[in-house]
Amino acid sequence: MDAREIIDGYRKYLYGVSTYYKEPLPFVKGEGKWLTDASGRKYLDFFGGIVTVSLGHCHPRVVAAIEKQVRTLQHVSTLFPTIPIVELAETLEKIFPGERPAKMFFTNSGTEAIETAITTARLATQRTEIIALRHGYHGRSMLSMSLTGHGPWRLGGVQDPAIRHAMAPYCYRCPLGMKPESCGTACATDVEDVIRTTTSGRPAAYIAEPIMGVGGFIVPPKEYPKIVAEIVKRYEALYIADEVQTGWGRTGGKWFGIEQFGVKPDILVSAKSLGNGHPVGLTMATQKVADAWKGATIATFGGNPVTMAAAKAVVDTIAEERLMDNATEVGGHFRARLDKLAEKHRVIGEVRGMGLMQGIELVKDRQTKEPAPEQTTAVLETAKDKGLIIGKGGLLGNVLRISPALNVGKDDADKAADLLDQAFTEAGKV
Repeated sequence: MDAREIIDGYRKYLYGVSTYYKEPLPFVKGEGKWLTDASGRKYLDFFGGIVTVSLGHCHPRVVAAIEKQVRTLQHVSTLFPTIPIVELAETLEKIFPGERPAKMFFTNSGTEAIETAITTARLATQRTEIIALRHGYHGRSMLSMSLTGHGPWRLGGVQDPAIRHAMAPYCYRCPLGMKPESCGTACATDVEDVIRTTTSGRPAAYIAEPIMGVGGFIVPPKEYPKIVAEIVKRYEALYIADEVQTGWGRTGGKWFGIEQFGVKPDILVSAKSLGNGHPVGLTMATQKVADAWKGATIATFGGNPVTMAAAKAVVDTIAEERLMDNATEVGGHFRARLDKLAEKHRVIGEVRGMGLMQGIELVKDRQTKEPAPEQTTAVLETAKDKGLIIGKGGLLGNVLRISPALNVGKDDADKAADLLDQAFTEAGKV
């Protein structure tokens, strides 16, 4: 099929899915940091399939693990133990950032892993109420959309009546109009106010992304998660870290984003980068919490042997090649380049992020902080024309999201920064 046939077929046979750009861009090949479209043109991928392609496209070690396993045992379901699921679980248990021993449940996606985490918390505490955050994103099922505090992603009139939303630690757009240096982290204490005024006072859990992904790569103040964790513990609730986007070394130097803030979660949820694009979901919990799950359940495709083999290859590669440290080093270099762009282009209101998870919020005016969604779309489009793939997000549609593979180098970061510079310059002329 040529590009036109792919696009026409996509529109004809699929529904409910959005695409980037004025004219959708069909890809036919991926290799390392490069994507190739239907016309044969190559693009530097600095979005990684929404923070998912952690090792680059078609990584040889992952491909080899998949090929070997698919010829050995492809599927049996969780009704039957297999070697790949045990080997991966044993590896992951050693890096769980909460109290060990830990246990885990494998699923097909982040959404399903979130569902498992909430059910686990409710069974473990024998409570139902959940505290989530505004601007947070947790998936596309009814429950996960109810947890999501992001209007455009709450479709179909979703509402779990036991979910409450606290203020987001969005310092650039503080809902209280305060400054980080003098606010006393008021957004953290709002979590306790929400518990005391909108719940029975006996919540089952608090759930949050260490860095809000779809919300626009929002990074909380350093002390925020620890203050909230203390509040959560005081009310005998569980702390759930949603690491779907921040996990597997993405934030630099640590396996998980929550470790950057010194908090030990009771439950951790992940997906995306764990599979390097292969569908996988993971819910890890302390043994005490996990063992509270009583009753029968299965996951037909969760823990699939081929998926487990791929994920094991991903985790082993990240560890052996010290890609967490690479995310720190290259991420710091890239961040310095982005900060320079902010000095040059006044449409950039804030650059924020950790490691190889960097966001750029665009505004029409730095004083009023009026969002600039049109300019954001223009930069996204122009960057694509220059051969660079990045993403966008934020409730206001004005944040560029950048998340390349964890094994990119400084030269790749420089090339991406140069292309972004050109994109900002040309988009600003429109």
